[in-house]
Amino acid sequence: MEKPIIEIVETIDTARVYDELSDAKSGGICVFVGTVRDFTNNESVISLEFEAYKSMALKEMEKIVDQAAEKWSMNKVVIRHAVGLKKVQEPVVVIGVSTAHRDACFAACRYMIDTLKETVPIWKKEMFEDKSVWVSAHP
Repeated sequence: MEKPIIEIVETIDTARVYDELSDAKSGGICVFVGTVRDFTNNESVISLEFEAYKSMALKEMEKIVDQAAEKWSMNKVVIRHAVGLKKVQEPVVVIGVSTAHRDACFAACRYMIDTLKETVPIWKKEMFEDKSVWVSAHP
């Protein structure tokens, strides 16, 4: 596997992800893009704000890639999470993987986003018209 791209960024550019994952040995590329939705728990969401313990988050993201590499043969990996204030429909996380076959591609991508949400120290605050609520904090 090539060296993975693992970043915490202010803005996510989804247009370049295909080029970052494209590989002659890969028959499949899977990309998950998480975005800000406009409604949650029967309330209209105005925006989300993300904060991260950056050095620890990057280490945990590296661990996720290492764990996935033990289970699936991956050619290239991209994990990128945004911090700061994000508006509705704005991308906040991108997980991408390229593999020789689609089964491994889907499984590795799913594993990495699910594990990231469980373990990486990134905090999310939902902003509503009349309040804001911290809704997640990972160890």
